[in-house]
Amino acid sequence: MPSHPHRALRAFLALCTAAGLASVAAPPAHASPGSGPTAVVAMGDSYISGEAGRWQGNGLADSGSRYGTDRAWTGSGYDPSRVYGSTAGGCHRSDTSEVRSAGPVAASLINLACSGATTENVFRAARGGRSHKGEAPQADQLATVAATHDVELIALSVGGNDLGFADIITACATDYIVWYSYCHDDQQAVVDARIDGVMANVGKAVDEIRAVMSGAGYAASDYRIVLQSYPSPLPRAAENRYAESGWSRTNTGGCPFWDADADWARDTLVPRLADRLRQVAVAKGAQFLDLRDSLQGREVCARASRQATASLPPSAATSEWVRWIDSRSTQGLVQESMHPNAYGQQALGRCLALIHAVPSGHRACRNTAGAGASGMYLTAG
Repeated sequence: MPSHPHRALRAFLALCTAAGLASVAAPPAHASPGSGPTAVVAMGDSYISGEAGRWQGNGLADSGSRYGTDRAWTGSGYDPSRVYGSTAGGCHRSDTSEVRSAGPVAASLINLACSGATTENVFRAARGGRSHKGEAPQADQLATVAATHDVELIALSVGGNDLGFADIITACATDYIVWYSYCHDDQQAVVDARIDGVMANVGKAVDEIRAVMSGAGYAASDYRIVLQSYPSPLPRAAENRYAESGWSRTNTGGCPFWDADADWARDTLVPRLADRLRQVAVAKGAQFLDLRDSLQGREVCARASRQATASLPPSAATSEWVRWIDSRSTQGLVQESMHPNAYGQQALGRCLALIHAVPSGHRACRNTAGAGASGMYLTAG
């Protein structure tokens, strides 16, 4: 990737000084667009903000550390700020969020994403953007970051809330628990009606980010936007370790979905959303990171994973990487349901680190069975 113009200027001034060409003391340094520490920035919704980072696997215990799965346990109570910091009451930016788990890819790892955010919460206020949970639109926040940092990469996860992903999950779970009916036919109609408008707004979100960066003095070649898709939180029916009949999927596994609905979500909904997001990335000149299969075998209730118990503590190699549905709020908050947990976020952070090292081209990220985050790898996307 071409050198940033401000980096080149700094290098030139350094050479002049070394050669004795700068005979007058330079004025005090002031921040300018593209100067300052390098930065990777996360923007968008709960799947990248770090929602559910409180949990490392799932365990049925309702007290104490919940078999070691609850990272908010203090030894005498629960303090979610241990995981979410000052955003425990709002955006839920966890300490294991994707950008925080990416490792030393930049001097500053900045998380602007917020749980519950839609595309309107990314747009600049001047372009119809809306504040969310007491914070300014994310593009306006990005303007401040871009002026004080050397932004190299912006990871964007958005569109799921516009599509009503949480409502779809709720409808499908309710149809399993209460109505004993399928959801995929009704919900497919909802998706069909909304998806074109959603993708148009995702495209606008990319445009808004580019406008902010251009206004801060960046050329398009000075940074990258990585638009990512969503990982499936559910396994296929054949890969679910609990029978479709009975109450084990609801009361034990926390995955109350009919086989037909699970297969629809895994093999129709998530792939369709990924394919459409890829089209947006291509149209807008962004890099695409396909995460649809990144949690394969690690989903909630997946046959290849297990819950933590008193004798089998949580482990990134064997535990589920997705937070189950806790509809009774016996552990934590319902809003954490169906999101990558701490293990899942660490894995996605590794995906971000891997694509950070690939300057061009679309990629998909997958996991290695029986391995933790270090087993994530990229394939052509």
